[in-house]
Amino acid sequence: MTQEHENPASDGATIAIIDDDDELRGTMTALLRENGFTPLPLPDADAYRRLAPPPNLNLALIDLNLAGESGLTLAMEIRDRMGIPIVMLTGWGTETDRIEGLETGADDYLMKPFNPRELLARLRAVLRRSGWKAPTPDRSGHQMETFGSMTLDLTRRELLAHDGGEIPLTNGEYRLLEYLVRNRDRIIPRVELLRELGSDLSTYVDRTIDVLILRLRRKIEAVPSKPVYLQTRRGQGYIFVTTQRSEP
Repeated sequence: MTQEHENPASDGATIAIIDDDDELRGTMTALLRENGFTPLPLPDADAYRRLAPPPNLNLALIDLNLAGESGLTLAMEIRDRMGIPIVMLTGWGTETDRIEGLETGADDYLMKPFNPRELLARLRAVLRRSGWKAPTPDRSGHQMETFGSMTLDLTRRELLAHDGGEIPLTNGEYRLLEYLVRNRDRIIPRVELLRELGSDLSTYVDRTIDVLILRLRRKIEAVPSKPVYLQTRRGQGYIFVTTQRSEP
């Protein structure tokens, strides 16, 4: 049987994924590989300990509730042995679990199920804090949309600040921003935005658009209460203004 950890990405941080859920481990492995990381998927603590020689890891992503052993025990072992950052995953997510995990030395804590973009953003943030210097992505050939000092990379589905750093977006925020940018300088009715977000986000309601708009303004506007780009047209909808920097 082919080993899960073959054919890793060549230029990203090496991340151990230690989780006994085969399906989730496979999903996370594919997600990390597609986003430039080098994943090392392992089903349990014993699989990690049998590795020889010990891998050169940059971060360990560990399930708190590993079968037969506490993920916290393994996290402490890896931290003491390698001194690398740890991100814990849990399907329970009690406050006690979170506090215990962080006090044990975990750098972050994420509840299952999680948004894939949030996981990537959390991992990148932890790696940056640990001093990891990611290689600059080769964006040649990428489809890009620019507004002000920011750039939306439609190929990698990332919003970039003026310095090239990523501004984390949830899946809903990204989808809404992409649609607005693709339809810039056109008033888009609220019902159209809901329809665009529809398919796999069918539980969205009218109020959800307002929440997403507010979150996006906090991330892209210098003064969210006086938006330059993401403007409201009362009774009509929203418009992403780029042809002129007028007041709403």
